[in-house]
Amino acid sequence: MSTTAIQRCPRCGNENRSDSYACSFCGKRLRIEQIEKIPLLKRIEEEWINPYPIYIKFLYLLINPARAFWDINHLRKKSPGYLILLFNSLISGLIGWAFIFHFKFLSIGGVSPAPSLWVFVYKLSFFLAYFLFAFLSQFLFYRFLIWVYTKGANYSVGFTERIEARFESASTEASSYKERELSPFSIYKGGTLLQKQEAYKSKMMMCAFFPFFIINLIKFFIVLIGFPTVDVDVSGPVDPLIFTMMVNSSIWIPLYILDGITLAVWIPLLITIAIRELSNSSTIRVLIPSYIISILVAVFFFFIRPVFIP
Repeated sequence: MSTTAIQRCPRCGNENRSDSYACSFCGKRLRIEQIEKIPLLKRIEEEWINPYPIYIKFLYLLINPARAFWDINHLRKKSPGYLILLFNSLISGLIGWAFIFHFKFLSIGGVSPAPSLWVFVYKLSFFLAYFLFAFLSQFLFYRFLIWVYTKGANYSVGFTERIEARFESASTEASSYKERELSPFSIYKGGTLLQKQEAYKSKMMMCAFFPFFIINLIKFFIVLIGFPTVDVDVSGPVDPLIFTMMVNSSIWIPLYILDGITLAVWIPLLITIAIRELSNSSTIRVLIPSYIISILVAVFFFFIRPVFIP
């Protein structure tokens, strides 16, 4: 017999773990932390019926992340995390194009003036290379961050253990509902416990990196406007002269600063809400390690860079 302490929801009457912060059936808050009085961190207690359209999800990730993750948490399998990764990579590809846009090709491979088709193909290949590199590097970086945030949340609230307790039997129970042709929401439409689905932790947590989409757009315009026009003679398909001019440009300083501030200030807020919704845990106990991790990673990856060293 299980000895796990329970608490009964005052609204729907269902039993929840004693350390739950919201009812897993109807969504009513069982504990209210002072920090949740901040509108951005306030838990949503409404009844969930249908998922928001993707553009509404993106809007709420910017202006009301608690509502965004509340909605995403109800249908985690369709979390737009990898779509956000794709969008971020596409904008990174545009940043690469913005750099190459400022290079005036006097000749390519000894042919002068440079044929227009060759210039077009060269610039297109630069965009594709930037996009593919960004997709791979950001995927690895986001997964690394998710792993680190998970470690911090494990230490502060037992994140992995709480997820396993909530969702480990999801697949079996889903089959049971399907066989009986009953909706898992047939009793309490607003609940999350009755959703017989897997946790999809990484897909949901990756949504916390949506702010980089906005920041990448800003970086694109900074490069498009601020990078100087340069006349070059390209010796071949890959000319190190172009990369040298790009890497040595001081324009990287504001780009790194934007990324660092976003990671240190904005991302931990969203990752905290994602972890809180997944694990039904304390906001403040997740928020503190998330900010510590974000600041340390931001300093290491974006502020301690060769470009900042005289």
